[in-house]
Amino acid sequence: MTPSPGMRCLMMALLFSAFLLACNRSETKPAPAAASAIPATGDALVEGTIGEASTLIPLLASDSSSHAVAGQIYNGLVKYDKNLNIVGDLAKSYEISSDGLTITFHLHRGVKWHDGKPLTSYDVLYTYQVTIDPKTPTAYAEDFKQVKNITAPDSHTIQVTYDSPFAPALASWGVNILPAHLLKGKDITKSPLSRNPVGTGPYRFKEWVSGQKIVLESNKEYFEGRPYIDRFIYRIIPDSSTMYMELKAGAIDLMSLTPVQYSRQTGTESFTSRFNKYRYPSSSYLYMGYNLRHPLFGDKRIRQAMTAAIDKDELIQGVLFGMGQKAHGPIVPGRWAYNPAVKDIGYNPKMAVELLAQAGWKEKNSDGILVKDGKQFKFTILTNQGNQQRLMTAQIVQQRLRQVGIDVKIRIVEWAAFLKEFVNKGNFEVVMLAWSISQDPDMYDIWHSSKNKPGELNFIGFNNAEVDRLLVDGRNTFDVEKRKKAYFRIQEILADEQPYTFLYVPDALPVVSARIRGVEPAPAGIGHNQNRWFVPKKEQVYVP
Repeated sequence: MTPSPGMRCLMMALLFSAFLLACNRSETKPAPAAASAIPATGDALVEGTIGEASTLIPLLASDSSSHAVAGQIYNGLVKYDKNLNIVGDLAKSYEISSDGLTITFHLHRGVKWHDGKPLTSYDVLYTYQVTIDPKTPTAYAEDFKQVKNITAPDSHTIQVTYDSPFAPALASWGVNILPAHLLKGKDITKSPLSRNPVGTGPYRFKEWVSGQKIVLESNKEYFEGRPYIDRFIYRIIPDSSTMYMELKAGAIDLMSLTPVQYSRQTGTESFTSRFNKYRYPSSSYLYMGYNLRHPLFGDKRIRQAMTAAIDKDELIQGVLFGMGQKAHGPIVPGRWAYNPAVKDIGYNPKMAVELLAQAGWKEKNSDGILVKDGKQFKFTILTNQGNQQRLMTAQIVQQRLRQVGIDVKIRIVEWAAFLKEFVNKGNFEVVMLAWSISQDPDMYDIWHSSKNKPGELNFIGFNNAEVDRLLVDGRNTFDVEKRKKAYFRIQEILADEQPYTFLYVPDALPVVSARIRGVEPAPAGIGHNQNRWFVPKKEQVYVP
């Protein structure tokens, strides 16, 4: 779940990235003997990614692949440090008024866009204006619609005022700031920056070969100091098994392992001498989302029956090899807004059958499939190509639902088409997807009924008046106890309504080449200091 642009960009992920998430424990071998080597510039880091970016204008992107790349190219006014505290980014400092309604940001001086133009407060004003422009097709406008007034007293100062308390206000300014001199007065949806971006970040865009790779180069004038590693290359490999083979062959340096790869294929001395692997609870959850506009899923008894028919423990053992925990709602365990008392529906096939019968699905045909008014109970689970973990999950779900008389088909679609043609257009029956959730529990963009337009994040069409009210209550106060009360109740409602079947929270399982030094696990994950990663001169393998 990435309910605001700021929090989404602060976590750089978005929906499916694993290794930038909260790190509570890790498993890795001791640091290599050369770990104390002197930092050196040069070499390249090659990351394997299943999905290809859709656009490199982050305001227009709703997928993690786009935001992961954009996070290297752009900056926000604020960011998370390694301990998940919000600190300045493009803003060297900021002040919040005593009533919490005004934030004043002071920008670093001397920051340049990648084309050499200076960053000013007017770029921040433009980013705000284009975000709230009704003609901009973005899922992230809502946070900025809360702004009462925004001014630029001078070229390096921004003052933002809110009418009433808005809890995610500061974090929302983690949104990537866009270059006004290249975009102002133009149609952002037709800008060449979607394929050739210009930012202020640690890496500059160099090349995008569709279906193959995106290449970034170190920004030697970066205001926080140039990254040590010269090039950051995203290789698009839409299959996790192929990606793992490329890792072992030395063709990529960084990827997320599958549970079977982590537990059964990476324990040899030849592997552990060449790679460091990590394990920690992720901040994401996998779910089955029901298209609530579809007549089959409008009855909550049907959705409850689906959840009751699925054995989540079986999924955790069979798919995750025990490396994860059950999901009961949109907030993962361990967060202050998590409701431990929420009563989710447990595995109960008998209950599933009873609920289906109550909804009119009582008779079965000769194939054992439920029939009502001459129509069979059948639907398709849609998920993305290349994610073996999701495919295995869908196959187990398919078997369990077949046991209660439901005929499920599974369709795998290439990532870009999956988003553009199916998810964004609401052209699906059931999707299997994951949300990466931010540190703040605000989830307005995913669950509020106003956010169900094409391209927005409430793509299942959820509509509940009480949830709408609670979402507003939760973001419009600074009182943590009042916020907790709102989010606790939201979790109770979602557990009853079951607009998603919340499946599991997987562990993050990143692996990094041992030649990469400076990797530092922290509460913010292993990616928080990526600009300080380096390769000792004698171990560098990529040359210009």
